[in-house]
Amino acid sequence: MKTALFEVPADEEDLFRSELGDCIISRDPLSEHNLPPDDTEIVCVFVGSELNEPVLADLPALKAIVTRSTGYDHIDIDYCAAHGITVSNVPHYGEKTVAEHTFALLLALSRNIHRSHVRALKDDFDASDLQGFELAGKVLGVVGTGSIGSHVIRIAHGFSMKVLAWSRTKRHELVNAYGVEYVDTFGELLRRSDIVTLHVPHSAETHHLLNTDTIHEMRPGAYLINTSRGELVDTDALYKALKNGHLGGAGLDVIEGEELISEDFELLYEHSNPDVIRQIYRDRTIFRMENVVFTPHSGFNSKEARMRLLRESVANIKAVRSGTVLNPVG
Repeated sequence: MKTALFEVPADEEDLFRSELGDCIISRDPLSEHNLPPDDTEIVCVFVGSELNEPVLADLPALKAIVTRSTGYDHIDIDYCAAHGITVSNVPHYGEKTVAEHTFALLLALSRNIHRSHVRALKDDFDASDLQGFELAGKVLGVVGTGSIGSHVIRIAHGFSMKVLAWSRTKRHELVNAYGVEYVDTFGELLRRSDIVTLHVPHSAETHHLLNTDTIHEMRPGAYLINTSRGELVDTDALYKALKNGHLGGAGLDVIEGEELISEDFELLYEHSNPDVIRQIYRDRTIFRMENVVFTPHSGFNSKEARMRLLRESVANIKAVRSGTVLNPVG
């Protein structure tokens, strides 16, 4: 089956070719401007590829999509279901890595590590305004207790934090082992938490889960950590809450519209839409705030997680070639 892979870094190409044989490999995302041949039956993508209806309609022979990610909101699942296209993901490659990154962001904020580092680079060793706070005894609100959220809870227990959780499914083993308290409503979690960390997928239901109203429900001075999807948070509302001091800070590995700011700054001149330009400037302003730590969607990027991701993606492709589907979604 003709296979095309997109968003493949140079150092991953040899592995894919050795495991899959002859295939098409592109460094760039799959898009209407970067399509494989019409007879391509399998495409393998990362989250930068937007597989919407117009793109999918231009792939007449497509039978399967393998995404090298856990999330799949970059794929039009309804279109795929209607046209018999299977979709596979990699559900468990990065839960430990992303959970550790969640605490890397939180610790940077709680101990002003980012500010201290920048100051030391300037030979300024004044720490008089860099006082931080302990995590022990703080209330951590975990939104979503799937694989990643569960690992976050295990780490939080090691820091002697009190954990609240709000999730579709209660995991009684977390209650028994770590004293997790599941709350009935999202609002209750926001009102009672010193730190809120997001670990749910993006969907129509969770879009802008944190917005002007829900952020207002958070405790004054509370902190937000988002290593999930940028679209869970209304960035305008977040910016205002950080600027006016309602929130103490934010640790962000993702942000709404990150695909725009990952491009060269010249992108500003390629868009006539003022909303796009405003969004780019707003996001860049957030990154420069002293109470914000931002990493460029790298929470998944450890050696171990990356290798698990590649191996599982290869297994998903081989399964399709043999007539089965591993890790189906939708």
